[in-house]
Amino acid sequence: MSEADIRKVVQEELNNIAPEIDIATVDPAADLRETIDIDSMDFLNLVTALHHRTGLEIPEIDYPKLATLSGMVAYLEAKLKSAKTA
Repeated sequence: MSEADIRKVVQEELNNIAPEIDIATVDPAADLRETIDIDSMDFLNLVTALHHRTGLEIPEIDYPKLATLSGMVAYLEAKLKSAKTA
């Protein structure tokens, strides 16, 4: 899965959580919970959706790495690369 593919998956799942938000206008370095005003349950639903779409286990200890759009993409990209080599 390329970085563009991962970004698309993240954007699609964010759209499912917050359909009223134009994801293209979201600063990739901004905290997603604050920027798109999602609560902890929405965030958990997002993490679960990303797990289902990518097949990756995302432990709770890693949730802070998913705070921004760019962080989420980088985290998933690194996990997918390490899963391929394992």
